[in-house]
Amino acid sequence: MSNLFTGKREYFPGIGRIPFEGVGSDNPLAYKHYDATRKIGDKTMAEHLRFAVCYWHSFCNSGGDPFGPGTRRFPWDEHDTATTRADARMDAAFEFFTKLDVPYYCFHDIDMAPDAEDVGEYEKNLRRMVAMAKERQEATGIKVLWGTANLFSHPRYMNGAATNPDFAVVARAAVQVKAALEATVELGGSSYVFWGGREGYSSLHNTQMKRELEHFARFLEMARDYGRSIGFNGNFLIEPKPMEPMKHQYDFDSSTVVGFLKQHGLDKDFKLNIEANHATLAGHTFEHDLQVASDHGLLGSVDANRGNAQNGWDTDQFPTDLYDTVGAMLVVLRQGGLAPGGLNFDAKVRRESTDAEDLFLAHIGGMDTFARGLEVAHGLLTQSPLEHQRAKRYVSFEAGAGSDFVQGKLGFADLRDYAARNGEPVQLSGKQERYENLINQYLSR
Repeated sequence: MSNLFTGKREYFPGIGRIPFEGVGSDNPLAYKHYDATRKIGDKTMAEHLRFAVCYWHSFCNSGGDPFGPGTRRFPWDEHDTATTRADARMDAAFEFFTKLDVPYYCFHDIDMAPDAEDVGEYEKNLRRMVAMAKERQEATGIKVLWGTANLFSHPRYMNGAATNPDFAVVARAAVQVKAALEATVELGGSSYVFWGGREGYSSLHNTQMKRELEHFARFLEMARDYGRSIGFNGNFLIEPKPMEPMKHQYDFDSSTVVGFLKQHGLDKDFKLNIEANHATLAGHTFEHDLQVASDHGLLGSVDANRGNAQNGWDTDQFPTDLYDTVGAMLVVLRQGGLAPGGLNFDAKVRRESTDAEDLFLAHIGGMDTFARGLEVAHGLLTQSPLEHQRAKRYVSFEAGAGSDFVQGKLGFADLRDYAARNGEPVQLSGKQERYENLINQYLSR
């Protein structure tokens, strides 16, 4: 990145570029583990982790919840018009990106630009802000990781967007996806995300599920074809979530999305963007949904956050659990990395956190937690017996009848005869505690 960006006004005064100071530092505004230039294996930490800041939670979310209005008063929202507020927000965002020293950011169309019900006005607003963002990117070297369109907030999408029973709404959703794709291409984004926040149902009594899913697939096909026609060569990403705001959402979890993509022949262009909090809401661990996507060759990018087991809803907290990040980075390292995807902090500071520096503290903590997870995961894969022990559990499939089974050379009668000849199988321990202790051993190094 180039010199520190400052617009007409400094929105985070008194905070400079966040330095790496190591684990001995007591400076809360310094990295303890994330050293962007440090090599882990054959890549730097920056190349492994590919951190991104999200535009929506960081610069648009004032901390409101169902029980009360927002608690944060953003200085960029003090301007008189939607246009001047959007301009100021962008200046604040790029000041934050450069001070935090992250390489990427992510955006929804109406995070960046003022929304409008008139199609032409909406498109004009977004084009104007894209031009401004392009200037800021050229000045700072910061890039777009991925873009997307907000197809869930406006009342028109109360019954869904691409799966809406009203074709007029489906067409209006296409307006935003078309514009957001064009914006992503113009800004050099490497991926484009679909999060179907209201693509689902509240009641099956009024829903033709098969029809809605077919419409969803057709919509994605059209978006893919348009994206390719305007030069978008990156990954299209689907972000799973089981429910909330809908009772049931069609992109329930990794397994559901993989099956949907393969059923409709979309798996050559689409991959998955896995969010930690969404995986846990589906009853899985973060690592589980990452592993399912990776096993199918469809893990494209990650939304880095966490939930709260006591609350049970999408709290979007910053990641601080080392077990989560070690598990995540084991999956990522085993598949060779995330590029062109990355780790986007789809997370928000707490309602009670109202100081400007809190946004820095939250990101610093999340980045350090993933950096430490990367260190531990790399050590486990390259220095510990972890991979050897995991492979050893399946050694019976490497030769003889086990190998013949894998290669499809045996029938069910052959399995019966093998079992009869060999008698009751010898009990083999899963050694779960040994693996758990090994993780703890490397966490303490």
